[in-house]
Amino acid sequence: MADSLFRMSSSGLLQTSANSSNLQKTLSRSMRPEKNVSTLSETLMDTDDSNRGRSRMDVLFIQFFNILQAHTSESETFDVLLSLSLACKAVVEQLQLEIEEGMGGEQGAAHRTASINWLKQEINTWRLLHGIYYDRILVQTDTQADDEMQEGGTLGGSEKMVITQLYAINSTLREYQLVVDWLEASYDGKDAENLLHYHDPMMAWENTLFQLENLQGVAFGKKHDIVTSLDPDAPVREKRPLHALDEEDNMRLGRAIFGAIRRGSIDDALKLCKHYGQTWKAAILEGWRLHEDPNFELGGSLVNEKLPIEGNPRRDVWKRCAWRVADSNRYDVFTRATAGVFSGHLSSLKALSHSNWHDLLWAHIKVQIDIRVESEIREYCTKRYQDMPEDYWNGKMTLEQIFDELNVAKDLSVKDFAKGHLGIIQRHLILDTCGELIQQMVRWLETGISKLSSHQLRFMAHIVLFLRQIGRVENEKMAEKIIASYVEALLARGDAQLIAYYCAPLSNRLQVKLYSQFLEKVEQKRARELAIDAALQAGLDVEQITRFTVENIRHTHYPLGELGEPHAGEISASDQFKIAALEWLIFLPEQRSELLWQACAMMRIYLASNKIECMRQTFLMVPGDVVTRLIGTVGSLENLPPREECSLKEYLCYKVYLTGVDSFVEWNCLYKNPPQKPVAIGATSQDNFTERLVCELKEQTYRSELERWEQKVKEEAKQTTEALYNILTFPEKGWLVDPFISKEPANAAQLNWENRLLQMEKLRSLCLPEIALLLHEVMSKSGDLVGCVRLADELASEHRQLYKVYTKHKMAELLSKIADTSLELLNSKLDPWGYPITV
Repeated sequence: MADSLFRMSSSGLLQTSANSSNLQKTLSRSMRPEKNVSTLSETLMDTDDSNRGRSRMDVLFIQFFNILQAHTSESETFDVLLSLSLACKAVVEQLQLEIEEGMGGEQGAAHRTASINWLKQEINTWRLLHGIYYDRILVQTDTQADDEMQEGGTLGGSEKMVITQLYAINSTLREYQLVVDWLEASYDGKDAENLLHYHDPMMAWENTLFQLENLQGVAFGKKHDIVTSLDPDAPVREKRPLHALDEEDNMRLGRAIFGAIRRGSIDDALKLCKHYGQTWKAAILEGWRLHEDPNFELGGSLVNEKLPIEGNPRRDVWKRCAWRVADSNRYDVFTRATAGVFSGHLSSLKALSHSNWHDLLWAHIKVQIDIRVESEIREYCTKRYQDMPEDYWNGKMTLEQIFDELNVAKDLSVKDFAKGHLGIIQRHLILDTCGELIQQMVRWLETGISKLSSHQLRFMAHIVLFLRQIGRVENEKMAEKIIASYVEALLARGDAQLIAYYCAPLSNRLQVKLYSQFLEKVEQKRARELAIDAALQAGLDVEQITRFTVENIRHTHYPLGELGEPHAGEISASDQFKIAALEWLIFLPEQRSELLWQACAMMRIYLASNKIECMRQTFLMVPGDVVTRLIGTVGSLENLPPREECSLKEYLCYKVYLTGVDSFVEWNCLYKNPPQKPVAIGATSQDNFTERLVCELKEQTYRSELERWEQKVKEEAKQTTEALYNILTFPEKGWLVDPFISKEPANAAQLNWENRLLQMEKLRSLCLPEIALLLHEVMSKSGDLVGCVRLADELASEHRQLYKVYTKHKMAELLSKIADTSLELLNSKLDPWGYPITV
């Protein structure tokens, strides 16, 4: 029972059942491979090394996306962090393999090494997030009620019982221990070599023993004064060294023992001591363990069975001696630091860990845990303890003070890491100051976003997404800035699924803005379909996004490029791009009304600019079922909303206009290309029967073709006259005049309704006089002089009031042509209106 409730942590500090079952399980899970995470070798085969390993890292974009999609429930929130760290770990392994294979040479290896260093710190940060927030969110929440009921430990309990209870009720101490566990699990000390692989089991100080037994000495020990006895205290007591080889072995062993303790593996340290024959060191390393006598605790209930006593009953004496060793200059730095770990001696630890931010943080927090544990024992255990030096108790610090000290460390590498991005992120996560962390990230974006790589933005964005999910985000606008910056980095990659997915957590305004920027760069139809599907799957407001995209493209002025203005009848590349943008509004049938509105807006501009081909191409972008779709949506034509009703009529006006213009072009082309009259034969060839016969056949063919041409011109003139009249006599209130609506649309200001009405009025004054002139030309050349004169009656009619669209100059031009027609009628013995003259 006692074993299940209590164990010693791998770092050499006590953990309670809560600490053991939850915190250590969290750490072990972060180190365990996940079956669902595939290796990069299965997802990427990079045969070209020109990118120096960048493609290996770039696979993380899609892998992070896949991980988030695979873990959507709240219960999987912390599983996401483990999967993210494993994805990064797989990339590290691939990059290390490429370095070993010599890919990219020295420069490529340098770039890959930098990437590996970054990814290792990213992995460590994901593990830190998982471990510390698992306790904060789940463990602390579950035990909060119990914590409030208990203010301290049980008076008179054993050391083990008191500290077990302390870990159970003190969340701050648990967090300290979590940080230590994290620092030990992420330790990557290159000097922490396993000496068990280099030597067979040996006797302690065997070279010194050999020299003492052979007074003549050996090669390395001759004429050197060494200790005269071989007890563990001899070198210090006699102030003489061991044999030079043993001194070297001692130093190597001390380094390995400390490295094992720094990794949190005290068992390995014990094995090393026994392997090297220094069993007294192994015994010394056992002296820190907390004491408990289960026989006393059971109160004699098991009379016939005596249980073993745990821990060191004179731990206080051992700790006082360890402090003196750590504080003495007569021992090497590794021995002092090893003693300092278990006695809370910070100076000895700093002397060995002064050049690494994580090592210094580990040393500080280990000391703080030791002080807190020791003070709890001395407060609640009734036993009398040896006093610890005053310097021991004066070493108490808060986490904020620890980080402040690291920020002003003398070592430049420590100071640089503390003020770097990773150091700041890890510091804020440990302090649980997420609001300040997000503010700092935003400052990085504002002051140097160009210096932040896409992978740094990926890292920051996913931290923010996690903090948002667990409710640690205080300022949503700042959080959105970070996610939006990552989306902007993804725009360059052009992956619709990723962009849509990471746009989804943003506000509607940012969703529309960012995804619209992406859509503006997509030109192929299939790619556009995929982009729309991705947006729909991500739950984006596709209708608003596509509308914003089309409007933005429509209002953007694009340079003409190297070719300059296109030839007459051709469409420039910029106009073609704008027209093609209407395709975004075709994919969803419910956007037919928006498509009609945007198409009409573009046709107004093209018509005003006399770009008839652009206008025709825009008109063809609207599907033929637009009227049916609109009516089907609302049930009947009478139920159309004001905007849809007005845009539908405007669309039909352009349809009539294009029909009339196209009909005139066809008539004009036909009229100007009559059959060519055959060349008459000369007088000298009149007697040649064959030539005369050929000439007669050509003449006969010409007359028949001329007859067909005249008939076709007559029919085309009739159709053109009708088509042009359809423009002038458009139903209801006239061409490009909105139907009667009771009131303007609710969003009239947003639609620029007044500006639209002004544009339509300008187009009427621009186009209708031209249509009237074309109509007069057709009727005049086809011999319908009466129709030419009656055109004046149509323009003067008060029903449509077409005369109001004319300027004085335009009206004078048309009336002059009608007057000329009247003269022709008079010359034809008719009155000026084409009626017979009666006497």
